[in-house]
Formats: sequence, C-alpha cells, structure tokens
Amino acid sequence: MFVVGVTGGIGSGKTTVTDLFYQQGIDVIDADVIARGIMDPGSPALEAVIQRFGEQALTQDGHLNRAWLRERIFAHPEDKTWLNNLTHPLVREQLLQQLAQAQSPYVILSAPLLVENRLTKLCDRVLVVDVSEATQIERTATRDKTSAEQVQAIIEAQASREQRLAAADNVIDNNGVVEALPKQVEKLHELYLRLAANKQATR
Repeated sequence: MFVVGVTGGIGSGKTTVTDLFYQQGIDVIDADVIARGIMDPGSPALEAVIQRFGEQALTQDGHLNRAWLRERIFAHPEDKTWLNNLTHPLVREQLLQQLAQAQSPYVILSAPLLVENRLTKLCDRVLVVDVSEATQIERTATRDKTSAEQVQAIIEAQASREQRLAAADNVIDNNGVVEALPKQVEKLHELYLRLAANKQATR
C-alpha cells in the first residue's frame, strides 16, 4: 500500500485537505478520529483517565471533557507524558489495522503529530499543509473559542513549522482562501496515483 502522510499545525486546515482527497475516492485514516474513539464512554482508556483525574475529567453526560484535559496537561507536563504513554500505543495499533484494510489506490494517513511521533516511517510521501503562525492563531481561536495564548501554547508544543517543512515531500499552501485548495489537491492526487502504480509495478 502506498501511504501519504498528511500533517500540519493546529488550524492549518488538514481536515479540509483530507476531505478533498476523500472526495477523490481515497481512504483517509485520521489519527485524531482514532484518538477520540479510544476515549468513548466505557473504554479502558477513559476509565484510566477517570482513575487518574477523577470525575472532573468528564462532561455531565459522561464523555471526556477535552477542554478541561487540554488545560490540565498544558499546566502539568507529567500528566501530558502519562496521557501520551496511555494513548499513543492504542492509536498506533488502530492506525496499523486501518492501513492494512485500506482499499483505495493509495491511502491518506492524517496525523497532527506525524513528525513528532515518527509516523513518517509508515509513509511513502509526506504532505504538509502549511500556514503562517498568525493564521494558525486566528483560525483556531475563532474555531475553538479559545484564547490566543492557549493556541500559542499548543503551537509551541507541536513540531515547529520549519521541522514539518523539512520532513515534507510536498506542501500545500493554505494561507489563502479555501477555494484555492481543490486545484492543489487534484494535482497531488494525480501524482500519488502515478507513484502508487509505480510502486505496485515494481513489486
């Protein structure tokens, strides 16, 4: 299977880009979706979170209180390490399972921490959705109704823009209007179809 890793900092527009690949008939495996799923009510991972943090980690309807947990782990680095040690192996296991089941000519592996968690090793190509830091802060603060300071803290906890670009084989510039994205995606889709076919032919 030919795997294209897609990454970008918070607010970069990764999901918008991967949705466009999905519209081209390409399977998209999203680490964020998997990470949310392993915290469903009744799951072992959520039970572990409750044991560590208590009921304050839950919303009134029994789901994970993600806003509370996000603030907690940014204020307490040891809790962030604990949470990563809990969730990363579970997410990786499901990523590998879904990659093995993919049916499209190539597959998109979308992960905000693709570079940080060395998931690039699973990929034939790395595509970075790139925006300026100012754009990240503006979009995320508006979307998530969070402060610019909290968005800045998230940005600083992720790989830097330079580190992501250094790992990139391809880059989508998403600093402009969303209408500019489909043409960029279509061009890359044709490239990835050719590369995937070449990889299949040389097996």
